[in-house]
Order: sequence, then C-alpha cells, then structure tokens
Amino acid sequence: MLQTYDERNAGLRYWVNGRLLHRDEPGISPFDSVVQGGDGVWEGLRLYRGAVFGLGAHLARLRRSATALGFAEIPSDEEIVEAVTATLEANSMYDGVHVRLTLTRGPKVTSGMDPRLNRAGPTLIVLAEHKPPVYDTGGLTLITASVRRPGPDVLDPKIHHNNLLNSILAKIEANAAGADDALMLDQRGFVAETNATHLFAVTDGTLVTPTTAACPEGITRQTVLELAAADGIPAVVRDVSLTEMYTADEVFCTGTMGEIAAVTTIDGRTIGNGQVGPMTQRVAKRYQEHAASNGVRLVDEPIGGEPV
Repeated sequence: MLQTYDERNAGLRYWVNGRLLHRDEPGISPFDSVVQGGDGVWEGLRLYRGAVFGLGAHLARLRRSATALGFAEIPSDEEIVEAVTATLEANSMYDGVHVRLTLTRGPKVTSGMDPRLNRAGPTLIVLAEHKPPVYDTGGLTLITASVRRPGPDVLDPKIHHNNLLNSILAKIEANAAGADDALMLDQRGFVAETNATHLFAVTDGTLVTPTTAACPEGITRQTVLELAAADGIPAVVRDVSLTEMYTADEVFCTGTMGEIAAVTTIDGRTIGNGQVGPMTQRVAKRYQEHAASNGVRLVDEPIGGEPV
C-alpha cells in the first residue's frame, strides 16, 4: 500500500505562524525544535463537506501533549481553528481533505537539546491536502514487527509527539516483507497497534481492542467504542495476544487518515474467511455516516460547487 500523489496538491499553500506559503517555499527554520530533535506534537484532521470531525477531541489531545512536554506557550483553540480555516480557504478545500496539524517548541537560539534555548515561542504548522482515506478497503496484510512499542517508562504514548522513528522502523520492516503495515507489540508481548493505526478484533460478535498502555488514545478508536455502545455491539478493552488476532473472525484498523479498514492477513495467517467481514462493514458504514454528519463546520461550499 503506497499513497498516491494528487495533482490538485501541486500548488497548495501551507500555514506557518501566520504566513501562507507555497508548498515549495521553505517555512521552517533549521533551528526549529522539530528539525533538531522531533520536539513537537501533531494531530491529523479530516474534512467532510466543510466540517472537521472530532475537532475538539483532537485539539484537546494536542494541548495535553504540548503541556506534558512543557511547551512555554500553547496557542488557544480559537487561534488554531483560525489557522486551519485560513489554510482551507486559501486552497479552496471543502471535502476529501486531510489536515496535518503540527505544533513545535519553536526555534532555538543555537543548536542544542536544552528547551531553555527556545525563546521565540512555538511554531504552528497547518498542512492540508486533497487526500481520500489511504487504505485499500479490500483488506490489508500485516506482519508483526520486531520493533516494540515503548511504554510510559520509556516514552509515554499519551504524548502524541513527532518523534516517529519507532513507527518508521516498523514500516520499513513491513515494506521489506511486502505487507501493507506492521503490527506492533508492547514490551510484554501483547498487541499494541500498527505503525499507524489502532486495531480491533471481532470474536463471536464482540469487538476486542488493546488498552492504550503502549499506544496513543485514538480519536477514531474511541468513536468506534462509543458507536458500538450506542448500537448495542459488545466491546471489550483489554490485553490482547497475537494469537487472538490470528484466530479472530475479523480484524480491522482505525485512524483518521484511513477511517476503518479491514485486515485480512497477519503473518501469513488468513483472518476469518479472508474477506472483509460483516461487522467491519457495519462499523465502517456507521463511522463514515457519523463522521460526515457530526463535524465542526469551518468552510462553506464554493459557489458553483466543489473545487477541482
């Protein structure tokens, strides 16, 4: 699975601290903390017909992460929303859009690790792209990576940080194996998540998902749990072994960029009958309907219809 380039993004403009720049224009200082050490936090947002689903939850997680890292200044939600809205309007974006929202500790006065070298305040970056959900809806293939997800004693996963080498190393293993993504275990050997998404198993009509001891608190994951409760679908959050994934009736992954996507093969084992299962289809349809109708409206449809 390789994302494809959308020609509509050729001339896009992105936001850096109040400036809208062409995608080819440099906007980040080499002294910025995200360049120097991955010292930043981020969120992925999806735009459905002018509205962003889960906006409040994403901004709250961004703020929690920045607070945990001790950022001296954090923009208000209103400032961030204004930046996202301005970016979407500058690109005439309305639907089928993914927004990468990044907040860094900001530039340093000289290269170094010490946060006391940061004296100019944070850097806010908004990058919006025309991008449909990135996963093949016909079923994904996973392999189990040798790289483990760290627990809070190493790097707390509740901090949604930009230091993604752990995930990238796992993705490299998946690419080498010809798989779509990598399933990652925690330090105890239980399932954590994939290199990019959360995981659910379906067993005897019940949804089973790992705890967030070694993975972020996913917005899409939480939405699925809430929708399951509303629809009378049993759901359990607990430690999950790899064997349980192999023997599940269905497996699917969740995330803002990919929404709900079935997993049909893990480590060469066919999951269920090897097809997208009925529960996965039900959850995916329910989530898409819910996300499309429960967002915070930021932009209006352009006159004459959606832009090309």
